[in-house]
Amino acid sequence: MSDKVKVTIDGIAVEVAPGTTILNAARQIGGDIVPPAMCYYSKLEGSGGKCRTCLVKVSKGSENDPRPMPKLVASCRTTVMDGMEVENITSPEVVEARKGVVEMLLINHPLDCPVCDQAGECSLQDLGFEHGAAQTRYEFDRRTFERIDIGDKIQLHMNRCILCYRCTYVADQLTDGRCHGVIGRGDHAEISTYIEKAVDNDYSGNMIDVCPVGALTDKTFRFKNRVWFTKPVDAHRDCPTCSGKVTLWYKGEEVIRVTARKDQYNEVEEFICNTCRFDKKSTSDWVIEGPTAIRHDSVISSNHYETLKPLPVIQKNEKLIEANLEQFQKTQKD
Repeated sequence: MSDKVKVTIDGIAVEVAPGTTILNAARQIGGDIVPPAMCYYSKLEGSGGKCRTCLVKVSKGSENDPRPMPKLVASCRTTVMDGMEVENITSPEVVEARKGVVEMLLINHPLDCPVCDQAGECSLQDLGFEHGAAQTRYEFDRRTFERIDIGDKIQLHMNRCILCYRCTYVADQLTDGRCHGVIGRGDHAEISTYIEKAVDNDYSGNMIDVCPVGALTDKTFRFKNRVWFTKPVDAHRDCPTCSGKVTLWYKGEEVIRVTARKDQYNEVEEFICNTCRFDKKSTSDWVIEGPTAIRHDSVISSNHYETLKPLPVIQKNEKLIEANLEQFQKTQKD
């Protein structure tokens, strides 16, 4: 007897382990049929079910009960059944619903992409481009908040927050004590610290990495550069606290930002400590592995030739340019 269940998503069949969610089953197939996710994070237990961007249509419940589910369901929270059939991008109903969800998320979100540090790697920006409406039907004033520092290196822009709860899960699961969370209810809900207490622990910087929008920003990187003008490079160091595997973001010879490495779904592979993130910004602190693999449809990939053989150590930007130019000319001749 097989211990796998068969599910069909947009006409593509896949066998997965029992208990797998529709979203993760789609990720095993890959490509355009993978529903977007703004709140679900595979590395954070209990995440998902907040943003509703991953809604899909279950046109067949299972082999034993072929009835369709009466409403669209959140794919990050719905487990597959043997014989289940799911429609995502092939369903006009799903596409229209996703458009409405994006409109809801953008009701209070300011259109400040030109000055937001998250621009170029923002999930909401991508979602708005794919499913956003030309104009909103919302006629009331947007919620507005003052920017506050919730740590010595983290700033909170609550205006941009979509209440995905990722940062609270990071604090719950990676730190000894959480001192911030969601306060208020309904339209008054907001992320805040307890009685203006600062977030101060060795893994607090991971809240910045998991935030899908520009609500939590790195104060050491704010307004320094646009992400598509930087060069991301994989590097590692012997760190006693974390894995030490990071991405260094170069502008010329300067490391202007250090982040955890992320996978194709923009999720952190291994969380890093604040020492690696904020205190180690010299090339000499790291062992350089090579250019970070970037999706071809990302603006970060501009002028980023990942097919070229990386140098073992980046010493000077001029040498890197010369070496890459020589390799490029050689490949052109071949």
